Amino acid sequence: MDINYCWNLFLGLGIIGIFLPILPTTPFLLLAAACYARSSKRFYDWLIGNKWLGTYIRNYMEGKGIPLKVKVFTTSLLWITILFSVFLIIYDLWVKIV
Repeated sequence: MDINYCWNLFLGLGIIGIFLPILPTTPFLLLAAACYARSSKRFYDWLIGNKWLGTYIRNYMEGKGIPLKVKVFTTSLLWITILFSVFLIIYDLWVKIV
């Protein structure tokens, strides 16, 4: 397998991670950016300058991390999912209490 396919795999996994909460986005995009930086300046510049994907990498490189708006949204979605599961999916009272 050509090494470029591996780097494209990291990029693909990072893109999939945007939509799947169990798959981390930023680590895969950072890995793809590091690989592209060593092999292809054109692809690296494209990735860093990309409207959607470049934001994750630039925020990490600038030390900003995850924006507050995304943290609030993610935490809210997490609690809504937990509460939905507790009150509508689980029927055993002792499990609800726990």
